[in-house]
Amino acid sequence: MATIVIDPVTRIEGHLRIEVEIENGKVKDARSNGTMFRGFEILLKGKDPRDATYVTERICGVCAGSHGWASSLALDDAFGAEVPDAGRIIRNLIVGAMWLHDHPLHFYHLSALDYIDVMAVANYKGNDAGLNGVKEKIMKLVKAGDTAPLTPRYKPDEFSVNDPELVTMAVAHYLKALEMQAKAKKMSALFAGKQPHQSSIVVGGVTMYPNPQIIAQFRSMLMEQIEFIEKVYLNDVVTFGTGPLLKLAQAGVGAGRANFLSFGAFAEKAGEQEPFLTPGVILNGDLNNVQKVDLGKITEDVGYAYYVDKPGLNPARGETEYQLKKEKAYSFIKAPRYSGEAMEVGPLARMLVMKPKPLMDLITKYNIKPGAVARHAARAVETVLLAYRMVKWVDELMGMTEKGSVRIHDTAHWEAPAQGQGVGLTEAPRGALGHWINIKDYKIDNYQLVVPSTWNCSPRDDKGARGPMEEALIGVPVPDPENPVNVVRVIRSFDPCIACAVHLIEPETNKILEYRIG
Repeated sequence: MATIVIDPVTRIEGHLRIEVEIENGKVKDARSNGTMFRGFEILLKGKDPRDATYVTERICGVCAGSHGWASSLALDDAFGAEVPDAGRIIRNLIVGAMWLHDHPLHFYHLSALDYIDVMAVANYKGNDAGLNGVKEKIMKLVKAGDTAPLTPRYKPDEFSVNDPELVTMAVAHYLKALEMQAKAKKMSALFAGKQPHQSSIVVGGVTMYPNPQIIAQFRSMLMEQIEFIEKVYLNDVVTFGTGPLLKLAQAGVGAGRANFLSFGAFAEKAGEQEPFLTPGVILNGDLNNVQKVDLGKITEDVGYAYYVDKPGLNPARGETEYQLKKEKAYSFIKAPRYSGEAMEVGPLARMLVMKPKPLMDLITKYNIKPGAVARHAARAVETVLLAYRMVKWVDELMGMTEKGSVRIHDTAHWEAPAQGQGVGLTEAPRGALGHWINIKDYKIDNYQLVVPSTWNCSPRDDKGARGPMEEALIGVPVPDPENPVNVVRVIRSFDPCIACAVHLIEPETNKILEYRIG
């Protein structure tokens, strides 16, 4: 038996350490260890409720806008604010543009290098001027000994793509995606004021007043995004998933227990009653039985987390009181559960709840099982669907401005109430996001967050049941313990992003090996 430790898994909300035990070439056990205490809930106590939007906005700079949005939704609820239609649409466009930034980034820059042998570029023999330019650029970097961030990386294995033309195309799109991400962020900033950490979404609506010129600029940039997302990003995901990675896709490597949760997002009408992304719950893989979300069924266990034991609290009355010296604890991440079950959240959960025809047809045609590859496919399909929906919202907003005065904010409900409570439910790119607030004497009395990484990366609950990522790692093939590439493929499919170092421990020799990872 060997124990593999990946510490840290970088570029996520906090720091993540993954430990897996390997027996007979497969993962036998796994632990997801959040190693950093952040304490935003404690920081917010006693503050003006309106501060919550700006404080929580700083939780994450990757899924920019998501926390400010969720916090403002909670404040809308607590203040009794009704967001005008123009404010609702502008919120959708601010955050939607960041999704167009986030999803391609995850595929190209945080995951794709686990599946391709970058050095196959050296063997490209085609006549495409653009691809030859990429080859020349990469070979110059090789000669200079400076190929980061493309290398170092895990060693290629049986699932690694080494076809020179396919790899060179992927590297070319890797570079193109960098350009498109910058443009998506600029799109968002047109209405957000800046990105990351937007400054427009507030309780009651937004602060950025639209005009036809800004709307037209946003729409033009959106159409460029659609061109890239549909013809490059989606095409690449399908090409890899139904080609060299089809065996992984059909085996459902990294599947987990098939419990899925979506809070829904991007309101189509006032009151968040009919969001574009559908809310719902799927238990035990029963895709034909999508249940309504019942917030009363959400609890958080802390038996294996560094918090004072008060198990099974609903976030509306949750507590965040750390306990550093605690037997059995191994993570600063709590263990949220729905009806006692660990739930996967994110694009795959949202798309299985929503069941868009393009994804379901792809799954049926190629017999793709839920797992690491399916998560990439769900992200890509979702990005295309959202981008086209954003065209509809932009056109609606333009129609409003052409008719004259536009309401973007409920100014009658700006002042904080003496007492109140609210919940803001939405989706971040990584999954279901919830903020809960209690107000007393005009100040924040309690604030609780359950973020996507809390759901997916949670440790064991009080019954000893593993979290979603831990469960998804069970059974993952690791034929070479010194090259645990399948482990990180599964981890990164949840979008906790990329590792920078791997430590491999052999119990027999107590030898520790270190690998620099790209």
